[in-house]
Amino acid sequence: MNVHVKDDVSARTLEIVNELKSLEGPLLPILHAVQEDFGYVPEASLPLIARELNLSRAEVHGVVTFYHEFRSHPAGQHVVRICRAEACQSVGGREIAEHACKMLDLDWHGTTPDGRVTLEPVYCLGLCSTAPSAQIDGELHGRLDRETLSALIKEVRQ
Repeated sequence: MNVHVKDDVSARTLEIVNELKSLEGPLLPILHAVQEDFGYVPEASLPLIARELNLSRAEVHGVVTFYHEFRSHPAGQHVVRICRAEACQSVGGREIAEHACKMLDLDWHGTTPDGRVTLEPVYCLGLCSTAPSAQIDGELHGRLDRETLSALIKEVRQ
């Protein structure tokens, strides 16, 4: 990362921390705000957040890596999230997930070479009654089958 980019990340991270550190339990809101601002949580942000919240780097890193919502690299233009929870798995979710991986030629957390689509697992979208389900660019889709998922993925690839 070049020095100017790192300085910009540092400055913006500190702005976010200063805006939110007075909240009770500010770490998660800060991490969400950083990710919203940058599209991911830059590695350079972690020690700054730790210092400003009087936490260890390990504590901050542990939270970022524990929650699947946080990314360490920028996502593609479109994010396809496939539910991997038990309710979806029990009604064909595994097959839907495998189909998405094959169709995009990606593994989990991968992004297509053109930067258009990122594929992520999610462990419950709260759509258990309409399983299997997915979320594409924040929009929820239930009762998926291979054909429906294929159409949705083709739409975001265009």
